[in-house]
Amino acid sequence: MNQPLIDIGVNLMHRSFQQDREEVVARAAASGVTPLVITGTSLRSSAEAARYAGRFPGKLYATAGVHPHDAKSCDASTLARLKELAALPQVVAVGECGLDYNRDFSPRDVQRKWFAAQVQLAQELDMPLFLHEREASGDFAAILKEHDAKRAVVHCFTGSASELETYLEMGLYIGITGWICDERRGRHLQELVRTIPLGRLMLETDAPFLTPRDLQVKPAEGRNEPVFLPHILQTVARCMGRPAEEVAKATTATARAFFGL
Repeated sequence: MNQPLIDIGVNLMHRSFQQDREEVVARAAASGVTPLVITGTSLRSSAEAARYAGRFPGKLYATAGVHPHDAKSCDASTLARLKELAALPQVVAVGECGLDYNRDFSPRDVQRKWFAAQVQLAQELDMPLFLHEREASGDFAAILKEHDAKRAVVHCFTGSASELETYLEMGLYIGITGWICDERRGRHLQELVRTIPLGRLMLETDAPFLTPRDLQVKPAEGRNEPVFLPHILQTVARCMGRPAEEVAKATTATARAFFGL
């Protein structure tokens, strides 16, 4: 397939990529997966992502945000620092931000406070949002509605049919990962993906996490990489009943427009 793909969510600064980060990027590009968007999940990782992406103009981009797990670390200087990072040309979205009531690594009221603050920041800067939500759809949707946020992608969507319907009605975009390749946890997602309009769908690996379970050749130590995005594409296309080339072209165009690449 000649159609390039964009991986909208790669945790490229994760320690598992420490020894071969540039090779990972090269392998992805050789498989037609380029550019990549590196996910920022804290002030530190966002700064690292922006710094690294800046070395590869047009090939790597980054997001800048604070994940709900790290919301407890936010203070009066957080938004100012995020704003500085967001001003860099390689930073294309605010996030990963949102709510996570599954693990509760940060108190829920603290999560809500800093999620709302980042939504407001994205609105102020006219930037898209890269979002995280786990078992918190009610509060999550309420905060987005309160601030009329529509230019936002729900990263790694794995929720229910009603949650998907709510997010689509709100005008949100949906990110699908290798979770859909899991015959145990991802079976419902294989059905739901058919209801996502092509113009609102984007693809991602969330590497090094969520390695597709059905890969014929398992990667060393189970590490996911952007090079596996074409495999995820094939599964998504099959579930949607559409040619892979069509899904690739549409999702790539959507990602380019959404992030302004």
